[in-house]
Amino acid sequence: MPIPNPIAFTIFNIDIRWYGILIALGIILATLAVYKRAPKHDIESEKTLDFILISLPVGIIGARIYYVLFNWDFYAGDFFKMINLRAGGLAIHGGLIFGLIAAAILCKLWNYKFFNVMDLAMPAVALAQAIGRWGNYFDSEAHGGPTSLPWGILVGGQKVHPTFLYESIWCFILFGILLMVDNNRKFNGQVLLLYGILYSLERFFVEYLRTDSLMLFGIIKQAMLLSAIVFILCVVAYIILARRSRRAGKIFYGGYSKYTGKFKQ
Repeated sequence: MPIPNPIAFTIFNIDIRWYGILIALGIILATLAVYKRAPKHDIESEKTLDFILISLPVGIIGARIYYVLFNWDFYAGDFFKMINLRAGGLAIHGGLIFGLIAAAILCKLWNYKFFNVMDLAMPAVALAQAIGRWGNYFDSEAHGGPTSLPWGILVGGQKVHPTFLYESIWCFILFGILLMVDNNRKFNGQVLLLYGILYSLERFFVEYLRTDSLMLFGIIKQAMLLSAIVFILCVVAYIILARRSRRAGKIFYGGYSKYTGKFKQ
């Protein structure tokens, strides 16, 4: 697969890149998924827009800050280079961390249960990732090392692992898995923790193949280390919450208690 033109079209002398179009498409579809499924979590659909309008920009800022910090030698002393998103440079882990923090603060302010809101959001996050990752293909980035596999992509005249494709396929599968689990939740936080477990598992191995990874202290790929830590923490938390749920003898579907007949946020 050769690399296509990263520019989709030009309007008023401004190049509109495929990367931006795909990220925007992912955000739109993710928003629709959250909006439609919000009532299953006893959350007003319109309220999800408030969450997204605040958490999304914070997440994008976080993704940029994260990327800049791990490439400080390149950005140091040049503020305009730091904020030039059109030149590329977003780290999904930074976006997730900042987005989760923003959502947690909003849940506290608006009196929503954080785990319930995150269970609603995470399938949509996986969907947005699955679509947005194709932007890496158009920008010839986030690829792996040389390969002879038939589905390799050509970058600089060399066939390499399409790691963006591996992650995109996995995130589409993850989206489906999380939706099924969300329809039959046994405890608040189950979907969030499964996302942490399954995405971290995939990212750890895919990151191993990548050649453009952000490094920690110049000796270890930070995404691999963070994925390992998140995987372990989420597995432990999942086991604890699952046991508590079984001991409580209650099953919650979208925050709805079959025993009390009432929704719990």
